[in-house]
Amino acid sequence: MKEHVGQCSLCKKEIYCLDGFLDGVVSEDKTLYCFKCAAKQEES
Repeated sequence: MKEHVGQCSLCKKEIYCLDGFLDGVVSEDKTLYCFKCAAKQEES
């Protein structure tokens, strides 16, 4: 099952829930990021 969750706050990529697993990251301040942008945020 594929459900649309939202889009990445930085690059605007569409993020989905795939079979119960979020295809992205929700930060502590409830911001949604794709995995690539989340990795960039952790580096800074």
